[in-house]
Amino acid sequence: MPEPLHLIKLSVGTEGVEDLAAWQASVRARGADGLPRHVTRMWPKREAEILDGGSIYWVIKGMLQCRQRILRLDEVIGGDGIRRCAIVLDPELIRTTQALKKPFQGWRYLAAKDAPADLPQGRAHEDALPSSLSAALADLGIL
Repeated sequence: MPEPLHLIKLSVGTEGVEDLAAWQASVRARGADGLPRHVTRMWPKREAEILDGGSIYWVIKGMLQCRQRILRLDEVIGGDGIRRCAIVLDPELIRTTQALKKPFQGWRYLAAKDAPADLPQGRAHEDALPSSLSAALADLGIL
């Protein structure tokens, strides 16, 4: 059975997972169905693999910190007439083990084998390590 394919995306301007959750709770970040979505210019060519259990992994302040299941991809036509992709997300933000990520533009594919593990339920609401400590541990290969 093939493993799902994921996406990885920077959450620009977000200070932490709580900020991402607050943004996604806003009317502006939700579609007509009430689900959070992220609108992007490019449509994933590997759509079927993503929709077969894939998630979007969010990089916040240089650290991959959480993920959300991708429910579907909707076509959105902007006021400028350009076709865009709305990545419709499960509202649940699942914290993951942290991983250092360098900045990049847009989104990237993330193979299941390269995706960080989810944090155990009991640790999901723990405060994240300070980003400087996380970065140092990641440089050492510990995170």
